[in-house]
Amino acid sequence: MTEVVRARGLVKRYNGFPAVKGIDFDVRPGECFGFLGPNGAGKTTTIKMIHCFTPVSDGTLEVLGYDVRRQPRQIKARLGVVPQEDNLDPELTVVENLLLYASYFDLPRGVARERVGELLVFANLEDKAGVEVEHLSGGMKRRLAIARGLINNPGLLILDEPTTGLDPEARHLVWEKMRQLKAGGVTLILTTHYLEEAAQLCDRLVIMNHGIILEEGSPRELVERHVGREVLELSPVDGRGREILNLVDGMILASQFIGRTLYLYTTRGREVWRRIQDGNGHFSHQVLRPATLEDVFLKLTGRNLS
Repeated sequence: MTEVVRARGLVKRYNGFPAVKGIDFDVRPGECFGFLGPNGAGKTTTIKMIHCFTPVSDGTLEVLGYDVRRQPRQIKARLGVVPQEDNLDPELTVVENLLLYASYFDLPRGVARERVGELLVFANLEDKAGVEVEHLSGGMKRRLAIARGLINNPGLLILDEPTTGLDPEARHLVWEKMRQLKAGGVTLILTTHYLEEAAQLCDRLVIMNHGIILEEGSPRELVERHVGREVLELSPVDGRGREILNLVDGMILASQFIGRTLYLYTTRGREVWRRIQDGNGHFSHQVLRPATLEDVFLKLTGRNLS
């Protein structure tokens, strides 16, 4: 199999409204593929079509070599899903949640118990095996949800906003588990609106907004392609923004105003800043920093990723 997921002209409509508007993408074996975008961009709708939770309105979509329209049962048996919402059973223990989910895949009881033991170790939840889910921390619940999504030993794991609401320490623990899975050959599909998460984990990603794909590539490729290596943020107090642009013409890759802040994208940050200083500008805000994926999103959409 050359592609774990293949989408062409993929469309999803809700009561005539197009939430996903004819997108194309491929997911390759063994990679972490990301959908990056704000709430309402179409990320979750797209992955719901991938794991056959919502039907495709138009276009073609193949997952693990199967057509989502004709072979949803075969797809569901071979992939794992970690949903955005917490749908663990709070009144059951950690082990009981895993065993219940294993029963949906008709795993023999002995095989299921062995698999549960392995997943408790993987998720660092051995000492919480008999604890009811309602008494777990948020980070423990997310690790349990990932473990549950792995109960059928899938080759493809889909994670929808896996670290939303977690504190930084818990988020990094979840990232560590995802890296372990990828190192073990599991293909990951990730949706997120956390820029650092996408940069840390994704081999490739697409940036979505309003149901379309704006760009595709590795995090580094996207940054270098659109905004170079550095960003200079300036808030002129004297309305000299256009004059500044004329001053640095030929030294920047692109620029834009967002509110009262001028963003200059460049590979020559210090040289650009010296040129502006020589022009005697006055600013209420000024910073030169490395370029990030958020800058790519700002340049493409003109708004913050939130």
